[in-house]
Amino acid sequence: MIDSNQKFWAFSAEKALDVMKSSTDGMAGAEAKNRLAEYGANSIKKSKKNNAFFTLLSQFKSPIIIILFFAIGLSFYLKDTADAFIILAIVLASGLLGFWQEHGANNAVAKLLSVVKIKTAVLRDGKQISIDIAEVVPGDVIILEAGNIVAGDCLILESNSLFVDEAALTGETYPVEKQAGVLKEEAAINDRNNCLWMGTHVISGSAKAIVMNTGKNTEFGKISESLKAKQPETEFERGIKAFGFLLMKITMILVVTIFIINILLKRPALDSFLFSLALAVGLTPQLLPAIISTNLSHGAKMMAKAKVIVKRLSSIENFGSMNVFCSDKTGTLTDGIVKLQATLDINGEESEKVLLYAFINSSFETGFINPIDEAIRSFKQLDIGSYTKLDEQPYDFTRKRLSILVSETKTNAKIMVTKGALKNVLAVCTQAEAGDGKIVDISTVKDEIEKEFEEYSKKGYRTLGVSYRVLDNEDLIEKDHEENMIFLGYITLYDPLKPNIVETIANLKNLGISLKVITGDNRLIAAHVISQFGLSEESILTGPEINNLDSVALSRKVADTAVFAEVEPNQKERIIVALKKAGFVVGYMGDGINDASALHAADVSISVDSAVDVAKEAADIVLLEKDLNVLISGVTAGRITFANTLKYVFMATSANFGNMFSMAGASLFLPFLPLLPKQILLTNLLTDFPEMTIASDSVDNELIMQPRKWDIGFIKKFMIVFGLISSVFDYITFGVLMTILHHPLVDQFKQFRTGWFLESVCSAALIVLVIRSRKPFYKSAPGKYLMIATFAIVAVTLIIPYTPLAGLMGFVPLPAWILLVIGAIVAAYIVTAEIAKKIFYRIVKY
Repeated sequence: MIDSNQKFWAFSAEKALDVMKSSTDGMAGAEAKNRLAEYGANSIKKSKKNNAFFTLLSQFKSPIIIILFFAIGLSFYLKDTADAFIILAIVLASGLLGFWQEHGANNAVAKLLSVVKIKTAVLRDGKQISIDIAEVVPGDVIILEAGNIVAGDCLILESNSLFVDEAALTGETYPVEKQAGVLKEEAAINDRNNCLWMGTHVISGSAKAIVMNTGKNTEFGKISESLKAKQPETEFERGIKAFGFLLMKITMILVVTIFIINILLKRPALDSFLFSLALAVGLTPQLLPAIISTNLSHGAKMMAKAKVIVKRLSSIENFGSMNVFCSDKTGTLTDGIVKLQATLDINGEESEKVLLYAFINSSFETGFINPIDEAIRSFKQLDIGSYTKLDEQPYDFTRKRLSILVSETKTNAKIMVTKGALKNVLAVCTQAEAGDGKIVDISTVKDEIEKEFEEYSKKGYRTLGVSYRVLDNEDLIEKDHEENMIFLGYITLYDPLKPNIVETIANLKNLGISLKVITGDNRLIAAHVISQFGLSEESILTGPEINNLDSVALSRKVADTAVFAEVEPNQKERIIVALKKAGFVVGYMGDGINDASALHAADVSISVDSAVDVAKEAADIVLLEKDLNVLISGVTAGRITFANTLKYVFMATSANFGNMFSMAGASLFLPFLPLLPKQILLTNLLTDFPEMTIASDSVDNELIMQPRKWDIGFIKKFMIVFGLISSVFDYITFGVLMTILHHPLVDQFKQFRTGWFLESVCSAALIVLVIRSRKPFYKSAPGKYLMIATFAIVAVTLIIPYTPLAGLMGFVPLPAWILLVIGAIVAAYIVTAEIAKKIFYRIVKY
């Protein structure tokens, strides 16, 4: 972190002047391309070139797979080339299957992310254009306004009331004022006040700056590189990791034990070693990363169709788990199109002068685009050609005022017009102008002004104050000019509720999501809004009340609060943290300059495509429309993704795990290995195919209607119950096969292995249809691709012993009556699992 008192800047004068060889009116497009090639993309993230190659390699990075490759090499050395080639082919096929899924998912997500790239304004070839931040190069001249992210380490060329939030780098709570210096002087170049850092953002004002460093050469890039900072893991990511460690521990203990016992039983060392490794492959959920990537990619594509773009895939799972959603009311509960209702003097009468001064203030404002100024400008077109702008003191979230200094041509009068939050405007007024133009002391009308304000608020109007002051011989606004002003009147604005918003909020509630509104509007306006939803004022908590609560008290209070009113920007994050401490999975939607910290604090950070850069950059999820119905569609897609991901976990912990566990146990009392290593790997490969179609599977409505979290305890119980059921039927299969097979020993081995292979693959494939739903399998139709893949694998498995592949794999054809016996065992297993499922979900809640 940069020292907030640091004065020395890392640029030398020579470096600065070299970069600034490009014109301060912007560089040529051809030169920009050359510099992009020289300096690289403006990003602190590692480039993902050769992504396909590294994705392919990642399929084989598991320690168990690496050891298996070593064992294959050993088989070649010992002249057991046939088995070595077969095992190698199966391992490569499994890896390529995972690669095909994961690489396809990565490509799909990359296309979706291109929709919400952050852009910045630069001067190129003498014109202002908008480009991706990644394309900014040293020497670029960038144009900054409130809400913009600073695209690199820069020196300021021009500035106007510029305040920048540097908290990400310095930890400073309040915005820092910045201004241009004389850049030819080394002292100015090394002055922190003339510099802007990548990763910071503009709070108010405007600037023109020249980029000195980009990407990893920036201060932010150096810090990120030294810390190797990563985004914190989501709850789902932690759960996946815990699940992986659980299975790895069980696998290693089991595999090492089985290998040692087989050696003690004087079985061939290589066969025992390969058998143990093959078991490890079967027990390890090596497809889990590919399955998760595929599910998340499929979920991201579903959400994109619902106009929801996912920037961070892992946030989809949290999106589905979200049970509290926080948002401002503007554009969420309301249409988001602010309209001017009236301009009134202090007596509550329509006033053309108030409208004129408000129009002047809004027309000359250049700080940042906002709906209030747009509403004033579009209300009525006024001729202000006789007014010339001299200076501006932009709006900020401390003063909550905007001041514009203009000169009136006819009289040469210099007038400063100020508008903003009524309380903050009144605070700088000592006088007021009555409707007849008479100037009175503010103290004589202040009570009446506040009473009028209260009445307007009760009607749901947002009310601003307008004031003015005549300045003598002043061309610039100084900080002390916002005092001794004359209060002129009010601007009342309204934002109508969205059609069917009551029904939409009810739909959110049906999904188990509580809506909490966080707004800067006063309590009276908030009360008016929530009364239309049937909520009482008792569910409102105001900013001043929040200040009087400690963290513990606030976390107890937030659960019963529907609306947080009169909230200051720095209180938003505190509210989000309190909700999380109260045990909620919190989503927050923000689109403004002051929403970044709350977005970072939320479990699910949501913004909209029209948001300011800093909000869109901080968000995990971006809505292409600011509409709660879009959000509902996204939540539904998130929950479908979450449910389908868990289906794979349930499969890995039921039939697959049970089969491998049974095989390990059987190897201890059978006079031969129940399956050869190559047969185990083939079993694992075949059962992978239906599982790869899980992302497209249908999901029962009850799994969508309530948010769910990752629960490792529930998965352990599921593994024990359904793993044991699988093992019971495995041992029944062992017993039946040993009883009915009376052929010479070698044929008996082959028939046993063939029968066990058929039972193992068919049961593992068909059990998917049972555990994928809480309903009886015949009442919940699986997805088309899952159904096709399942029955295709069953058919292929039954055919293999009757093909030339049988000889290579060590299988033999079985009589029809043995196939019928195996079919009966599989059918009994499916029925038992169905009954157990009903009892399990009745006892174990999830």
